[in-house]
Amino acid sequence: MFLVLQISVMLKDGFNMKSVTYKKELFDLSDEEYRKFSAKLIPTVPAETVIGVRTPVLRSFAKEIAGTKKAQEFLGSLPHKWFDENQLHAFLISGIKDYERCICEVNAFLPYINNWATCDQLVPKVFKKHSKELLPQIKKWLKGSTYEVRFGIKMLMSFFLDDEFELSYAELVSKIRSDEYYINMMIAWYFATALAKQYEAVLPFITEKKLAPWTHNRAIQKAVESFRITDAQKEFLRTLKV
Repeated sequence: MFLVLQISVMLKDGFNMKSVTYKKELFDLSDEEYRKFSAKLIPTVPAETVIGVRTPVLRSFAKEIAGTKKAQEFLGSLPHKWFDENQLHAFLISGIKDYERCICEVNAFLPYINNWATCDQLVPKVFKKHSKELLPQIKKWLKGSTYEVRFGIKMLMSFFLDDEFELSYAELVSKIRSDEYYINMMIAWYFATALAKQYEAVLPFITEKKLAPWTHNRAIQKAVESFRITDAQKEFLRTLKV
C-alpha cells in the first residue's frame, strides 16, 4: 500500500501524528500584494489564512517536491491550515500518474475543499486516460457537498466535451438544482463551454430552458463572451435570455 494511503488511514483511525506543513517554504515564496488581491477573490476563505504565493510559483514548487517523502506525508496530513497549502495539495494530486492512487487522494481531499479556487485547480491529468472508471466517481460527486458537485461538473467539462462527449452527460448537469452560487456558476460554465464545443447537440438545453433561470442566463452570458462562439450564434443566444 502506498505510504500516503497508510498515513491517511492512520490519521482517520486516531493516531497522534504531527501535521506535515510547508508553511515556512510558502511564506518564503509569498507576495504581499498578491496576497491582498487573491484574498478578495475567495470570500469563503479567512483572509488571514492566505499566504499569497502566485500560482505559477506554486506550480513550480509542486513539481519540485513531487514524489518526495515529505510531499507524500503532506498529502496524508489533512486538514491544512493555510489556503496556499490546499492549493499546493491540489497541484500535487493533479500530477499523480497512477489512477488508483490519484482517485484515492482526490476522495480524501475533496471533503476539505472550502473554496472555488482550490476546487478548480484540482484537475488530475491521469483522468483523461481513464474515462470509463471516472464516470461512476463523477456521478457520486454530483450527489455530494458543494465542492464535490462543482468538482464533478468540472471533470465532465474537462474530459467529456470532446471525443468522449455524450448527451447524457449534459443531461446530468442540467438536472442539478442548487441554491449554492458556486455550483450554479459551474453549471453555467459547463454549458457555455459545451456550446463552444458541441453547439448543435447542446443548444436544445438552452432553447428548451432546461436550466434554472439564473443559471440559464449566466450560461448565455459566458457563451457570448467566448471567442469560440460565432457572431451569428452569439446573436441568437442573446434572444434566448429569460
